[in-house]
Amino acid sequence: MRLEYVEAVLELAAMVPAGTVLAYGDVAELLGAAGPRQVGSVLSHHGSTVPWWRILKSSGDAPPGHERQALALYLAEGTPLLGRYADFQGTGEGRWRVDIMAARWAPAEPDFERIDAIADRLERRLHRLSYPDDEMSV
Repeated sequence: MRLEYVEAVLELAAMVPAGTVLAYGDVAELLGAAGPRQVGSVLSHHGSTVPWWRILKSSGDAPPGHERQALALYLAEGTPLLGRYADFQGTGEGRWRVDIMAARWAPAEPDFERIDAIADRLERRLHRLSYPDDEMSV
């Protein structure tokens, strides 16, 4: 994964306000590059420094293996939820998800200006050669 793309995804993820979310595909579309799987991969490998729980599947399901931690964060931020999240919180039983239609972030004009700047910078940088960031190249 190119470092330029990783940086752009993380910068955009950091912009998403508390209590709101974007789907992986939303991030890819806003950046104008790659797709939902690449966004998910970036967050899986590099997302610990940003609010990773605010970027999720379009179904509203939390990242696998992080459901309990994500639920606590969603509740603390007042993110709209659907399903039996109270049961899950208490016993680990019960299905729940983020109400992505209610929680989806709608960027304001200044946010779009910043997003456009991130996307433009990414596009310029992707057209240049970069060194692989795989820790195996010499």
